[in-house]
Amino acid sequence: MDTDELLTSYAAGNRDFSLVSLKQVHLSELCLTDINLNRANLSGAVLLWTNLHRANLTGANLTDAILWRTNLSATVMIWANLSKANLIRANLTRADLQKASLTGADLRLANLGYADLRGADLAGADLRYADLSGANLAGADLSKANLTGANLSKVNLHQVNFTKAILSRTDLRYTDLSCINLDAVDLSEALIGANLAETIKNHKLT
Repeated sequence: MDTDELLTSYAAGNRDFSLVSLKQVHLSELCLTDINLNRANLSGAVLLWTNLHRANLTGANLTDAILWRTNLSATVMIWANLSKANLIRANLTRADLQKASLTGADLRLANLGYADLRGADLAGADLRYADLSGANLAGADLSKANLTGANLSKVNLHQVNFTKAILSRTDLRYTDLSCINLDAVDLSEALIGANLAETIKNHKLT
């Protein structure tokens, strides 16, 4: 399916585009709210400033996609593959990203407030200055992720893998870190404020 076919069908009221191939399509600055792209192939697609509010992207392939400033709020992206995607300044508030793959994704300055990232793979992701306040990251893999300056206040970090992650200048206030391993984690200049006495008493803050 090409761009014109999708837009014509969407304008006619169709919202179900499950399993379609939209590899490397250009769909920038469009309003595609409530679209169903379940298991669609959007690898390498360009969706700058596109409004995908409440879209269903369950199991979709978005590897290497460019989603700069894209509105992905309240989307369902369970098991979606967003590896190496460009999500700089994307709006992912309250998105469901359970079990999604975001390995190596660029999420600088992205808004992930109250997103559900349980079991998500964020290994090596760039989350510098991203807002993850209130998000659920239980069981997520953040090994080697860069969270410099990120907002992790009031986040559920139960059993998160932070191996070799960078949390320098990260806001961890009101977040319980007592259930995770902080060995080999860079916490320099982090804002720490809740339930951490036992966790960090032997951890050197540089």
